[in-house]
Amino acid sequence: MGVLKNMSLLLKNTMSKPLPPGSFGLPIIGETLSFLNDPDFVEKRQEKYGLIFKTHILGRPTVGMVGPEANRFILSSHMHHFSWRDEMPAHWRELWGESLSFQEEEKNKRNRRLLKPAFHGKALEGYLETMECITQSYLTKWEAMGTFTWFGEMKQLTFEIASVLLLGSEPGAMKTRLSQWYSELSAGDLTIPLGLPWTPYGRALQARDRLLAHIEGVVRDRQQHPTKDALSILVQTRDEEGNSLSMEEIKPNALQILFAGHETTTSMLTSLVMSLAQHPTVWKQAQNEQDTLATEGPLNLEQLRRMPYLEQVLKEVERLYPPVAVEFRGVIESFKFNGYQVPKGWQVFFSIKATHKDRRCYSDIEQFDPDRFSPERAEHKKYDFSLVGFGGGPRSCLGQAFAQMEMKIVVAHLLRNYTWELLPHQNLTMKHIPILHPRSGLKVQFRKRSGGDKQGS
Repeated sequence: MGVLKNMSLLLKNTMSKPLPPGSFGLPIIGETLSFLNDPDFVEKRQEKYGLIFKTHILGRPTVGMVGPEANRFILSSHMHHFSWRDEMPAHWRELWGESLSFQEEEKNKRNRRLLKPAFHGKALEGYLETMECITQSYLTKWEAMGTFTWFGEMKQLTFEIASVLLLGSEPGAMKTRLSQWYSELSAGDLTIPLGLPWTPYGRALQARDRLLAHIEGVVRDRQQHPTKDALSILVQTRDEEGNSLSMEEIKPNALQILFAGHETTTSMLTSLVMSLAQHPTVWKQAQNEQDTLATEGPLNLEQLRRMPYLEQVLKEVERLYPPVAVEFRGVIESFKFNGYQVPKGWQVFFSIKATHKDRRCYSDIEQFDPDRFSPERAEHKKYDFSLVGFGGGPRSCLGQAFAQMEMKIVVAHLLRNYTWELLPHQNLTMKHIPILHPRSGLKVQFRKRSGGDKQGS
């Protein structure tokens, strides 16, 4: 009886914890409109309520959590309380299939092990030539254009790199079709999920089927004729027991990695070239590093490993301009955090953007300052999980090394051989939907650097 009484008291005490402070907003829609339209939604509620608050968005009671401690809690130490699958709208699962984002722990771990060889180590070495060749073709195109809007051009560049390496596309008509299908599929994310053939969602489903059929055809070809692209590696990879990814596992994961790598890399590259133009001292230091390396010869893997200042610039872009501001999880087991109770069945989000501007972690939070990541300052090491643009913990971004290599290649060639200016009379405030980018798209004037402007190249 004593044991039962103690358990009853413990349960009562557990359930008596209050809900986080905050507001559920209007009936039915809650605070969804503010969440979608106000880029400072999280920061305003953090200032009013603290590092954890409740709201009601996207049809569900929700808790927002801010700061490195919250990131560690959700991404690592208490990740078993959360579902990666449950926070996604059902129509997203229909569109993108059973990829890593929609898989729970055991299946996710197994598939990550099998997918990882395509995005790390020796595989990356095989991608260098393709990434560089495609980059050079766009640089030549941009030089001929002179003036253009960079966000759209970056989107084309990163899609071509991703589609060649992840979807096995070839230059020409097929690449154009793949780009069109991908655009139609992506458009389905933010539409009413009505699957009639003439609706945007219906067209998204048709585009999905065409992309999956294309991937299946390429996989079957790679099984007979391996190349150096990611699909070839995925076909050949085996786990410790000799098992491989099935066709139905490869197809949705190739689609998801295409989406993640292409969209986020586009956003970060656009923010990076904008930031360099806005901060001439940073640009000059990054350029000097590249000019020095260029005296050793053409860009190669060994040089990519010796770009400490460019790596600092990339981290600062990740901090100040994270492509995605928040990430959601479903609550599958109630939990306590900072003295508050969060019930099972709710959803939570951790704020990447707000953490990256946490004054406990970073100084002069609005200042673009790559030196904060220098070995001497290393502000990101004050708190674990304070820089989470690529996630963190066991489910951090699988394609991070792929994306960083691609960005280094693009920016190294830009700095070594080209210069650009931001055109006047454009809106450079940042729009965060569907992914972070300048509202005007970043209009620039672009030209080749003159010989006298280089230390060596």
